[in-house]
Amino acid sequence: MDGFFAPLFASGRIIDVILVLVALEALVLLGMRARWGRGPAPGALLSNLASGAALMLALRAALTGTAWPGVAAWLAAALAAHLTEMVIRFRRAGAAASPGCDKLAWNNRKWRTFGARPPMT
Repeated sequence: MDGFFAPLFASGRIIDVILVLVALEALVLLGMRARWGRGPAPGALLSNLASGAALMLALRAALTGTAWPGVAAWLAAALAAHLTEMVIRFRRAGAAASPGCDKLAWNNRKWRTFGARPPMT
């Protein structure tokens, strides 16, 4: 088994395989959203996956012996994507709590308190 995985890790190709799987995940989730209108919002989804991809690329850079500025650049990209996702999510949460949506905000708070998801309607 070492003969198979060791070269994948040494060359960083294992990260390429993972990134292909992440891209497939994005396509499937975006396709589900387009077809059925359910699933994560595209902006939040893509920024979340971009953050993870940038972390994977930082790992790849470290595995292949890239100098620290290269690794740091990927980590900074991951941070930027993560902050973008947080902005998107907090804006959406703020919109749900705006006047006129008080009942929805209260219901979401109630369900979060018990660590459960509200029932689908």
